[in-house]
Amino acid sequence: MSSGILVADVKIAVGGELFERIRNDGCYYVDKTELIYELVQNTDNSVTLFTRPRRFGKTLMMSMIRSFFDINRNSKTLFEELDISRHDEFCAKWQNQYPVLSITLKDTEALTFNTAYAKLKNTIADVCKKNENLYTSGKVNRGDLEIFERLMFNRASDYEVQSSLLVLTRMMSAHYGKPVILLIDEYDVPLAKANEEKEAGERYYPQMLEVIRSIMSSALKSNEYLKFGVVTGCLRIAKESIFTGVNNLASYSVLDDRFSSYFGFNQDEVDQLLKAADLEEKRDVFREWYDGYIFGSDAVYCPWDVVNYTAALLYRKTARPKNYWKNTSGNGIIKDFIERREFHIEGKFETLMNGGTIRQTISDELTYDNLYDAEDNLWSVLLMTGYLTKADPEEEGETVSLRIPNAEIASIFQDTVAKYFSEHVNDADLRSMMTALWSGDEEEATKAISDFLWQTISYMDYHEDYYHVFLAGIFVGRGYEVESNKERGLGRPEIKLTDRPNRRILIIEAKKSDSLAQMKHDCDAALHQIIDEGYAKGLDDYHVTCYGIAFYKKSALVKKLVAAEKETV
Repeated sequence: MSSGILVADVKIAVGGELFERIRNDGCYYVDKTELIYELVQNTDNSVTLFTRPRRFGKTLMMSMIRSFFDINRNSKTLFEELDISRHDEFCAKWQNQYPVLSITLKDTEALTFNTAYAKLKNTIADVCKKNENLYTSGKVNRGDLEIFERLMFNRASDYEVQSSLLVLTRMMSAHYGKPVILLIDEYDVPLAKANEEKEAGERYYPQMLEVIRSIMSSALKSNEYLKFGVVTGCLRIAKESIFTGVNNLASYSVLDDRFSSYFGFNQDEVDQLLKAADLEEKRDVFREWYDGYIFGSDAVYCPWDVVNYTAALLYRKTARPKNYWKNTSGNGIIKDFIERREFHIEGKFETLMNGGTIRQTISDELTYDNLYDAEDNLWSVLLMTGYLTKADPEEEGETVSLRIPNAEIASIFQDTVAKYFSEHVNDADLRSMMTALWSGDEEEATKAISDFLWQTISYMDYHEDYYHVFLAGIFVGRGYEVESNKERGLGRPEIKLTDRPNRRILIIEAKKSDSLAQMKHDCDAALHQIIDEGYAKGLDDYHVTCYGIAFYKKSALVKKLVAAEKETV
């Protein structure tokens, strides 16, 4: 579903993945229709696989392809004035001339195989219901009609489910008298979920692999009823694992130049959008937060983020950038990476999180069941799924330089590392630190916090946000009320920790220092900020202890607000 935001004649579809709805509602559309011409006219692919990170326009692209080719639609007006309309002869030959079978597997995920398989069968049943006209066709084989009925009413055998797309393409070809264009979106979602280890579920990868392999193979291997197929996903699963026997398969990943400009927004496209929305002064913010991906040799923004932040700014001009991408799926891959202690990747993580690059051997052909067999596989997954990107657009070969693309992804790394640390911090050491803070023991608190810093991956030359998250991560889930950057007094204290049963509060203001020598000065500045902005006002019913904490790389200095100063707070 998409909702629109309209300001100054610019209507933004938030969450819009349906091409027809975006065009019919008059929403702003970044033209990617030339992909259709490039795909059909300039390739001879029987099956094309596009792999890209989530939220880079794969589903919208598939919706666009369906609208253009579908024989049951009249989409000429939808494509007027778009790039594809310049190809008059091509449009006359191809537009709305072929039956299209479209299916998405993005919702076929669950904790157990039985539930996931049930969702898959429901998805296939829904596709049958959308093509119910085949059931009344007088041109379809009677045996296929019986299978179709069982598929639609969820009574099909396992074999019939696994050959369902072949049956449907055969029926559509018979009904329309033409070969079928098959679109399979997010083909690897069931496999990704099946491979995850979940406390409440089971790892059922082998069973799901067999199901998806059978569906794909029957539909794509030597299918005489197929005009061509297009498949999307996040990872290319090795051909011998999933695409066995599929001839003339062409795959395009983030490493390939061809088709690289059709996923994500380039700088010119973002500039045009910001100009239309009267947001040109925000250009640098968009670049810092959402740019930085390299697909092939093209630099692109994440379109999901650009659209969401544009909509937020149109609603409220002072909206701050935030992480829209992390809420669209789990970010367990980074946590899994950190937990693989045998790979000793701490130094590489610190390099990346400090804005540096690392060189790694990369493969764009993997299998989910061997992702953790080698360190190179894990770096490859981080690249293919958008957590890392190539550092040099012109770099080619199996070994490339990698970096974190932008501030948004850096914040995901930061939050994940801090959360992992907070979950694994030694409880005895934590109790010692809390005892020191509650009792006002600056020296012991300094030692404890510095020790914690050395136990985790940290930013050495990054802004103070890391240290803020680091502190918040230590305190969360320890039985206290933790407020982080909440309004208090005239400003926002970094951390406010409330121990309600004992009627006591800690207020902490943290600063990042540029040198060891500057740490004492920054502690004093933090304490003056607590005083000047009245962070402790209105807390007379509690015993309040205030601290300024300065950080420099992996060192901390803790200083308490003394009684004489506290009287002015």
